[in-house]
Amino acid sequence: MTVVERQTATPELAGKRALVTGGTRGIGAGVVRHLLDAGAEVLTTARSAASTAPEGAAFVAADVRSQAGARTLAEAAQDLLGGVDIVVHNVGGAQPYEGSAAIPDEEWQDALDLNYLASVRLDALLTPGMRERGWGRIVHISSAAVLSPEVTMFLHYAAAKAALVTYSRGLALELAPFGVRVNTVSPGRVDTPGGVETRQRWAEVATRMGIAPEESDAEDVTVPVGRDGRPEDIADAVLFLVSERASWLTGRNLIIDGGEFPMG
Repeated sequence: MTVVERQTATPELAGKRALVTGGTRGIGAGVVRHLLDAGAEVLTTARSAASTAPEGAAFVAADVRSQAGARTLAEAAQDLLGGVDIVVHNVGGAQPYEGSAAIPDEEWQDALDLNYLASVRLDALLTPGMRERGWGRIVHISSAAVLSPEVTMFLHYAAAKAALVTYSRGLALELAPFGVRVNTVSPGRVDTPGGVETRQRWAEVATRMGIAPEESDAEDVTVPVGRDGRPEDIADAVLFLVSERASWLTGRNLIIDGGEFPMG
């Protein structure tokens, strides 16, 4: 009997270097694990030095809301990875307020810095290397909230994420001739620690606004597929977008919401 040796397939992202912002929990951690499983070398970050990265990933504490923080992270990526081939911008969030007029100016600015300008600044530092090498993959994590701006308690967040979608499309067109693809993923309701915290804050603000709990309780939202999303649902999409399986896909906004939003 002839014994045929089985060849182990090379992981699809072997040799690639990836940076994931906000990758210590929830969607970000799911993305980190998927990239590691696909063979990539991964660096992730969070604001807190006490944060714990998924096993196998390098970690550096950095606040990407400022130009200085973005530069610190880009320099750390160069030192630890030798460059970045894949970047996934997952960091984001905002505090709810009792309507748009109640949102202080500094909160509008913080929402823009965290949910939009952090990506712009970091991309500006990382894309020159991608262009030079003729290969790069960028995924911006936006939100299905861009389809629901009537949620005025988070209007600053939704507006910043909408700006991110528009910016991503323009950047994709600019970088496509250089072998760099840029896409956006906009998740709906995903079961994460951050999502639970957001719904709790939402309920507290709604109570102060005199809105009945049954009218504001995010748990009552009906998702057509019958469940909230999981971090892995979003991470699967990100992995697809950065792989060669999506080699003819750029400048798109992939909405993953279980069918909740009509425009999705």
